[in-house]
Amino acid sequence: MKHIKVLGSGCASCKKTMQLLQDVAQSKGVDVEIEKIEELKEIVAFGVMSTPAVVIEGKVVHAGSVPSRSQVEAWL
Repeated sequence: MKHIKVLGSGCASCKKTMQLLQDVAQSKGVDVEIEKIEELKEIVAFGVMSTPAVVIEGKVVHAGSVPSRSQVEAWL
């Protein structure tokens, strides 16, 4: 199982990022646990200054925009 965190305030882009991750995981048959982090202190602790951001297995893999479907497919 892949542990994924979506960092962000809950804006539309953050929600779109979460949905994209869920959709790609489901289509590829990958078991994921997606956690939403909205607490500013936790987001900054990852060194992220712009959201949405995606953290997979503790590593920031994307920040500042909604990732593309091909990016998500490569991560999963």
